[in-house]
Amino acid sequence: MQSVTPTPQEIKSRHFIQNLIEEGEHVHQDFKYQISDARKIARSISAFANNDGGHLLIGVKDNGKIAGVQSDEEIYMIEQAASMYCKPEQTAHFSVYRIEGKSVVKVDIDKAASRPVLAQDDNHRWRAYYRVADENIIADSLQVKVWHNAKRHDGAVIELTEAEHILIDYIKSNGSITLNEFMTVAHISHRSAETAVINLCSMKALSIVYQDGAFVIAAAD
Repeated sequence: MQSVTPTPQEIKSRHFIQNLIEEGEHVHQDFKYQISDARKIARSISAFANNDGGHLLIGVKDNGKIAGVQSDEEIYMIEQAASMYCKPEQTAHFSVYRIEGKSVVKVDIDKAASRPVLAQDDNHRWRAYYRVADENIIADSLQVKVWHNAKRHDGAVIELTEAEHILIDYIKSNGSITLNEFMTVAHISHRSAETAVINLCSMKALSIVYQDGAFVIAAAD
């Protein structure tokens, strides 16, 4: 059987995809063998959009082996996931690479301009997902409230409450704190603690981050 010499473009594509595969799955990259459920893939879109964006490699197994896909079918399913099963609707950007006769689809998802981006769980409830390492997890309820209450302060002078001062000082000394710990330290109610965190996150003084298996309050980057 006569071998077919790959074109320069095919060689370039192979090197590009192989370099991505060697990175493994991480906070900005996920491998998918194939797309069989638009509702489930919407969770990956939600997770990337609610974080800092990322991309899917469709036609790549979890072990990094290239299996290939029918690119038109995969693109249709992902477009359906982004438009029908994400709220608000998201946009996916597609690139198709031919590698040794197999198609790999790279799907880029931008960080959402407005968060949270919701997708449906197994019970068809709309939930916000978040990308942590190589997993899509359900976003913390406090983080969702921060997204919903995002504000612009435009340099306005704002007088901090006593609880907000306590929170900032604690984080300066200790690095991070949970909401329950903040309630105990400041001797305030759950509602007051949430309000303080939301206000300071809206001012970009603090942020909600994922550390050691839990969402905590920390200084903004």
